[in-house]
Formats: sequence, structure tokens, C-alpha cells
Amino acid sequence: MASWVLSECCGLRPLPFSFPDPKPTARPVSPLSLRVGVRARALSCPAGPARINSSRPISRDWALRVSAPPSSVVPPLEEEEEADAGFDPGMPPPFGLAEIRAAIPKHCWVKDTWRSMSYVVRDVIVVAALAAAAARIDSWLVWPLYWAAQGTMFWALFVLGHDCGHGSFSSDAKVNSVVGHLLHSSILVPYHGWRISHRTHHQNHGHVENDESWHPLSETLYRSLDFVSRKTRFTLPFPMFAYPLYLWVRTPGKKGSHYDPNSDLFLPKERKDVITSTACWSAMVAVLAGLTWFMGPLQMLKLYFLPYWVFVMWLDFVTYLHHHGHEEKLPWYRGKEWSYLRGGLTTIDRDYGWINNIHHDIGTHVIHHLFPQIPHYNLVEATEAARPVLGKYYREPEKSGPLPFHLLGVLARSLRIDHFVSDTGDVVYYQTDPQLSSQKE
Repeated sequence: MASWVLSECCGLRPLPFSFPDPKPTARPVSPLSLRVGVRARALSCPAGPARINSSRPISRDWALRVSAPPSSVVPPLEEEEEADAGFDPGMPPPFGLAEIRAAIPKHCWVKDTWRSMSYVVRDVIVVAALAAAAARIDSWLVWPLYWAAQGTMFWALFVLGHDCGHGSFSSDAKVNSVVGHLLHSSILVPYHGWRISHRTHHQNHGHVENDESWHPLSETLYRSLDFVSRKTRFTLPFPMFAYPLYLWVRTPGKKGSHYDPNSDLFLPKERKDVITSTACWSAMVAVLAGLTWFMGPLQMLKLYFLPYWVFVMWLDFVTYLHHHGHEEKLPWYRGKEWSYLRGGLTTIDRDYGWINNIHHDIGTHVIHHLFPQIPHYNLVEATEAARPVLGKYYREPEKSGPLPFHLLGVLARSLRIDHFVSDTGDVVYYQTDPQLSSQKE
């Protein structure tokens, strides 16, 4: 039954004991080339922060690190008009990660622990104030507003814990681990278990088999599901409740649990970390059980559990739309066609209106995927600096009103047409199951 509602998060293979750098992007001569000014600026800028040597064995550094392959020589320049004609998002880009990195100001890479902590303090104060106000007023006219607001704040706490997992919260690994555990355990997320699987997602983004978050089902796997499972999987609101089930059992065709230290999600050396996170998660469950006994199940349902489910919906909603739903089909890769850069360039930025600031600009997702070490408060500036280099590979997000209601239509459309990819081919695009799509009309 769990597979009915799980999102497209499968695709993890056991990680090796060391991580070689991702294969550098192929750089054939292409009509898609940079303007002279962009090339000159990229080549003349000083290099960004030192590359992370991911060829070394994993240590107990709890920061999530993703290596960036070096760029090679920029291909010969062509006319800008030729670059605009016949753009194919599945072609290797005429630039490398080094050019993008060089365009981003050096201060964007600086991690300010005190500034990061100020966001934690802000969010915790808001969470406490909302709970106190709702409990005091105790009106059924207020409770639905509280659930929406508090669930959004739970999602904001998750994003800060997410930064801890990437090591972008602080340069101190212990600070990242302590704050990450406190934030994620409070919303029933096993910090290290999630951090490790999320690392796999970033290191394999855009890869059909190896990606770990919202990646597509192959046609064979899709057809192996019964019709009810397929329909439930792609019918709202069921996919928006997938995250807790994903943590427990992952997705069709994959085994493992984020709570089990012996799961093939983890390396043997990571088992102690997973045990620690599962213990913290269990302690939070015990606290919630005690509060439920003391305050009563109805009060805890109103104060905590309904906001928790709003948080789950935010998480599934946002993470899905960062990898699906663009107005033009975007590629997924296999084999030699995949590279770290090409996979990252298929992610999508989204505008969430007033929510942008509340959930710490997580909608600026392209630069975050390419350089997850950049703190969230510098992502907007880094994106603006990198856009001239990215060119047409950067897709301008549709502007939102105060609240991102426009994205509900984008989500519904994607679930209606993005069902599976071909079993073969190294550059593939989502295909539609006509039977399932017709059932939704």
C-alpha cells in the first residue's frame, strides 16, 4: 500500500567508500556558445573557493559535500543569433562549472554561523508565538489559519536543518550536527539518515537510475505497478503525503529505511551516525507521546500533528517542482551522457512570493544544486551573478503573487503527463500513459 503514494524518490545505489570526482562534462564544439564578454569575464575572474577533494575517503565530517569537476577549454565562439536558434536543453553546455564558480562573488561562499543562528532564533520564536496564540484563542475560526502558518514554519525549520546537512550553515561540523539534529528531530526527520540519502541526490541529480529524489520510473517498473498504485501515485493529494513513507520504505523497486543503520542506504562507517539520529527521532516521539497524554490527543492534533502534515505537503510540493513541471520537457540522463553539470542544469528555480523569505529562498534551486556549500542567504545574489554564464540553460521562474497559487496548476499538469521514461537511451524525457491521463480528464 505504501508504494501507492510514494513519490519518485527511488534510485539509490550503495555509496562507495570514496567518491571520485564526477566525470567532467563533454565539451564538443557547439553552436550554443557564450558571448565574447561573458567568456572574457569568466576566464579573467579569479577562481572561487578551493575545490573539495572528494577522492579522499569519507571522514566523520557531517557536512554534505559535492565535488565540482573542472572545466576544460571554452569552445570557439559563434554568433549569438545561432545560439538562440534551435536550443536543445539536452546538449552539453558550452561552459563548465569553473566558469560559473568564477562569476559568483567570493563573499557568497562565506558561512556566517551567527547569521545562520539568527534565522534559527527567528523561526523558533515564530513557532512558539503561533502555538501560544492559537492555544490561547482556541477558536475553530483560527485553527485552520494556524495549521497553515505553523506547517509553513515547520517547513522553514526543515530548510535550516537541510543547510546543516550540506555544511552551508556553519564551517563547524559539530555545530551543523547539533543544530541539524535539534531542528530535524523536532519535525520527525532522522537527520543523518536523511542527510546521507540527500547527499546521494545531489551527487547524482538528473540521473535516471542513481538519483535519490523524485527521479522517474522506467517504463518497465511503471508497467509492473497495478493500475490503482499508478493512479494513486499520480493523483492529488496522495503524492503530497509521500515523505514519511519514503523515510520508512523508500519507493517501488528499492529497499531500505532511513531509520535502519543496516540499510543499504548507508556505508558501514555511517551506522553510528544513523543510530544517533534514530535515537533522537525516537526521543522526540516519546516527548510527543508524553504531551499527548498530558494535554489530550485533540489538543496535540491541533497544535502539532496537523501542522506536521502541512509541513509534509510543503516538502513534497517544493521538492517535486524543483525537478518537474517546466513548460518544456527537460532531459534525464544515463550512462556517458550524464555529468554533474548537465544533471544540475535540469533543476528549476521557482518563485513563491511572500514564502521566499519565510522558507529561506530554497526556490533558488539551480545554483544550490550546483554549489550546495553556498549559504541560503547568498543564493539569490549568486544566481544573479551566474545567469550571464548560464544563458538559456537558466530558466526564469514565473513570477508569483503574494502566495504561489500558480504552482498548483503546474503541479497538477506535471502529475497528469509526467509518468515514466524509456527503458533505453542515455538522454530521455518523460512520457505520458494515455490510459492514466484520460482517467484524470
